[in-house]
Amino acid sequence: MSETLNRGGRLILLLGGARGGKSAYALKLAQDRQHASGDEVCFIVTAEGLDEDMTARISRHRAERPSNWRTIEEPCQIDEALKQATAGIVVVDCLTLFVSNWLMRHEDEHDCEQLVRRITRNFLALARARQQTIICVTNEVGLGVVPDTSLGRIFRDLLGRVNQEFAAAADEVYLLIAGLQVQLKRSA
Repeated sequence: MSETLNRGGRLILLLGGARGGKSAYALKLAQDRQHASGDEVCFIVTAEGLDEDMTARISRHRAERPSNWRTIEEPCQIDEALKQATAGIVVVDCLTLFVSNWLMRHEDEHDCEQLVRRITRNFLALARARQQTIICVTNEVGLGVVPDTSLGRIFRDLLGRVNQEFAAAADEVYLLIAGLQVQLKRSA
């Protein structure tokens, strides 16, 4: 899955820790590209307001986005959401919750991993066939302590594999730390 996008499409992956500035940078990239190209922006959101804190976070993120951007709320089927996203610029926020949402819905971790990996491959194949700028946000969760629960370790490992697939397919990859961007991969 190391092919990068073709036909004028661009896949940009933003990864880093919590509160590292990933979402803010995704907004900035989308706005800059929208101003330069005049393309519409579509935002694919994977978060679900399952508790008070997450509902407040979703509201804050929604308020930060321009009101004329289309939003698709899809916690699990990011490949299907991308099919609906016809705008020239697409932001997916975030792959971390996409993986977490599947793990919380499936008891069999092997089946869950197969499903997540299939959706990832479908998403990346669709992205390669399109002429869109697609900006994906994800967390890097492999730099901290080893989780003390089986589910935590499964989550870390599965997200790590998904991140690797997206990074291999991406034209550009940035690591965000304390609001600063370090480019890890440049377009050829």
